[in-house]
Amino acid sequence: MKNWGKVIFVFLSTFLIQGSVLACELCKKNQPKVLEGITHGSGPQGDTDYLIIGGAIVIVSITLFLSLKFLIRPNESDPNHIKNIVLNTKM
Repeated sequence: MKNWGKVIFVFLSTFLIQGSVLACELCKKNQPKVLEGITHGSGPQGDTDYLIIGGAIVIVSITLFLSLKFLIRPNESDPNHIKNIVLNTKM
């Protein structure tokens, strides 16, 4: 895995660049303190919106963790597994 440095660089630079383009000045003033500078518009309208956002964050985090876990180490030892068709082909 020689390219881990490149992957980490692209991943970090993507998140660092996004920080400067998230919300305009008018939207920053209209946001609650928790979300100031993060989103456009008036923001969440009540407690239910915060629960929905929190639930979405939890679901996305679990999905991202499991997809990376099974992508990096699938723990499949069957020699007839479909991944071996890709891994064992020679170009």
